Amino acid sequence: MAYKETFWMACDSTEQMRAEYGPFHTRAEAEQEARKLAFGYLLRYEHIIGDNEDIQEVRCIFVELPPGPVAVPARLIRKLHTRCATCGETAIHDEAWQAEVWADIHEFEHSRHRVRLFEQTRADGLKEISDWRDTCA
Repeated sequence: MAYKETFWMACDSTEQMRAEYGPFHTRAEAEQEARKLAFGYLLRYEHIIGDNEDIQEVRCIFVELPPGPVAVPARLIRKLHTRCATCGETAIHDEAWQAEVWADIHEFEHSRHRVRLFEQTRADGLKEISDWRDTCA
């Protein structure tokens, strides 16, 4: 007796080279994750399973998500990364003052070392903050 197995994926496009995330058992789970990742589509896979537990047929159905409320975190997820341009030592911080304290200590302990600051967000990735010592005051 053949039966149908269904699972869901979050995906960013309908193109051949697309990003997929999942699988999920329900559409609601997939949709929630797609909105977190800012993906505009869901992909429903249907497998028709035969008597010998072999896959006889695969169906892929794209579902475009309607524009709606995007899950915005209460606080923008942002990490600050400090890296010494001289020796390569790094650290990760939640607050700008923590990064400045780490940099001050590192540069005090290692004369002639220079610490750089990077900001990482999910939307923009990793970006260097130039002249950050002037703006952290």
